[in-house]
Amino acid sequence: MAHQADRVIVNGRVLTMDASTPRAEAVAMAGGVILAVGSTAEIRALAGPGAEIVDAGGGTVLPGFIDSHVHLFQGSAGLEFMAMDGVMGFEATRDTVRRYAADNPDEPLILGTGTSYDLMIGRNPTRADLDDIMPDRPLALLAPDIHTVWANTMALEAAGLLHGAPMPEGSIIVMGEDGKATGELLETGAFGPVLQLSRTGGREMLGYVTGAEPEPPATEAERAADRKLITKGLKHAASYGITTMHNMDGNFYQLELLSEIEAAGDLACRMEIPMHLKNYDPLERIEEADEMRRRYTSDTLWSGRVKMFMDGVMETRTALMMREYPDTPGVIGEAVFEPEHFNEACRRIDALGLQIAVHAIGDLAVRRTLDGYAAARKANGARDSRHRIEHIELINPADIPRLAELGAVASMQPRHAAFGGYFPPYDRDTVMYDDQLPYAFAWQRLREAGARMIFSTDWPVVPVDVMGNVQAAVAPVDLGEGWDIRAQSLHATLESYTAGNAWVEFREGRKGQLIAGQMADVVIMDRDLEAEVPEQLHAARPVMTICGGRVTYSG
Repeated sequence: MAHQADRVIVNGRVLTMDASTPRAEAVAMAGGVILAVGSTAEIRALAGPGAEIVDAGGGTVLPGFIDSHVHLFQGSAGLEFMAMDGVMGFEATRDTVRRYAADNPDEPLILGTGTSYDLMIGRNPTRADLDDIMPDRPLALLAPDIHTVWANTMALEAAGLLHGAPMPEGSIIVMGEDGKATGELLETGAFGPVLQLSRTGGREMLGYVTGAEPEPPATEAERAADRKLITKGLKHAASYGITTMHNMDGNFYQLELLSEIEAAGDLACRMEIPMHLKNYDPLERIEEADEMRRRYTSDTLWSGRVKMFMDGVMETRTALMMREYPDTPGVIGEAVFEPEHFNEACRRIDALGLQIAVHAIGDLAVRRTLDGYAAARKANGARDSRHRIEHIELINPADIPRLAELGAVASMQPRHAAFGGYFPPYDRDTVMYDDQLPYAFAWQRLREAGARMIFSTDWPVVPVDVMGNVQAAVAPVDLGEGWDIRAQSLHATLESYTAGNAWVEFREGRKGQLIAGQMADVVIMDRDLEAEVPEQLHAARPVMTICGGRVTYSG
């Protein structure tokens, strides 16, 4: 290791995430790694000739944020498509859509992102609503959770869905009494054909919708456009202090694009990309995940995980529940995988030494995911697998201790919580019963039961703004009687965004802490986070992001 620093950060409130030396004033870096952490005087003395000296001005200095659940390609595309965030009601929707359409006359599909489920104030939009707004061009609106699309007649006709179509298990074209689609398309199998109409050809969604490659293969011009789009998304994430992201959808195409961006020196964040196994895939396809792991092994781009879905979301009553929904008798949700099919997938993936991450929202989905992890452990023996459960919006109390027992990781998103202050809370007696409320978004119960907890955004479901998520955990909104709303400590929340997320990717001791010898992934904030009022944490912003010793954002 070098003995002189090429960059030093002084006059900071350094949170090292190292229990033995939790705080310091300054950090020295050299050759892409941390050289030393200590007092401002000690670190200034390490500055070599020509070293950059950065004055943190009393702001918090942290390991770079690791966002452990994102959809990079989708989030990047969402920066350019029609933003529906905050749009409510017919008139506002009409004005937003027509304005965007006028500004983008050549757009083959007018695609809106972040569309509220309550768009028409009290109900979801219908095909008829969208036809009234835009009758002569294809229009589709994507829900913020990326589990529902609403489309007009032209889009449905062009996608071959207006009169229904065969669907994979777990995906639904909602049909009307007239024998035609209502416009509501639930889950990826239903709305994937509509997204293919967009100017990107739906390539940004392939790792999520099918996990397969573009067909026909992307042209060189399309690849160049996609690289440009992803590069923009990477820089956007870096502006929020992020130095690593774990993608939650994947295919070889994304890995190839990112590898090309990496070779050009434009990879602003380290990226981990999984293989996405769909319920209709032959299990032999798991070998692709092993091939991805063999091909991509750098510290900035790697693979080694399989992503699966167990259910949908509560808003559409597709999250898999142990009891029927209070407002929808006879409905318990949609199982994406049947139990033995899922268990066998887990056994095979685990036998290859790969990590597993499963989307599980409802309490039955969480239970079946844990059952799959138990089946893998029984078949292959216990190992340090760090298999993940994504979201865990509702858990049965009997399953809470099972996470720690199986070594499973709770991967949660504070802004998803009903008390996270971002989405409107559920009405009582709609998606959950009162006796289930204490086990909804139960991060503290899981922590107390010994489960390892990590936090993330799920961009673009919510913005890739780390501090908004931190505030949601540290200062949750009081929803009243029945809920078990317990604020997370600032330190535990930041740990779940740094050292905890480094641990879940098997890089503890190499990143996620400000310790000599670890990767020089650092973020400097514009204020002392420990001195900030919890309800104002969302206002904190990075002034500099450093990844591998290289400045990826300065503002």
